[in-house]
Amino acid sequence: MNTAEKIEQLKLIQNQVSQCKLCKLHTTRTQTVFGEGNPDAEIMFIGEGPGKQEDLMGRPFVGRAGELLTRIIENGIGVPRDNVFIANLTKCRPTVDLKFEKDRPPDEEESAACSPYLVRQIAVIQPKVIITLGNPSTKFVLNTKEGITKLRGKWGDFHGIPVMPTYHPSYVLRNGGENSPLKREVWEDIKLVLLKLGWRK
Repeated sequence: MNTAEKIEQLKLIQNQVSQCKLCKLHTTRTQTVFGEGNPDAEIMFIGEGPGKQEDLMGRPFVGRAGELLTRIIENGIGVPRDNVFIANLTKCRPTVDLKFEKDRPPDEEESAACSPYLVRQIAVIQPKVIITLGNPSTKFVLNTKEGITKLRGKWGDFHGIPVMPTYHPSYVLRNGGENSPLKREVWEDIKLVLLKLGWRK
């Protein structure tokens, strides 16, 4: 599939996502958050679901966690953010009791309803490496019940695509932030990705 065909396919999926009512999250969203980036990206990041800022702006990872992820991409990996592709397992913001106040991870019903869109995104983009951020996306992509603390830093596989699980940026921020040992562990995981891609010796 060439770049133009990929863009066209992603637009079709995005249009379906924008009208989706397959789970209860559609009742509280401001808008869907499809994902963004390079359709020919070699690296695809997958988080769990949009937060408050993402729901308002319709873009993934634009809050504090997004700022940290952007620094990881641009300073750590050394490419502009729009060179990679960033998406979430769910395309609408999951909140506690659907009150739209406190974020929470997506539940099984929400993940099951929304995950086919993500699978189609991956199929179109065909990244060389997937980096899952946190528990929900890691458990779905690797089809496992193991938690992120056991899985991070160890290669997995999604239909032949290597998968590197690491901590979600919001988890890093909640547990020590910029100077947290967790941030160093994320960087170790990123280095493994760079080695796999041949971007770093």
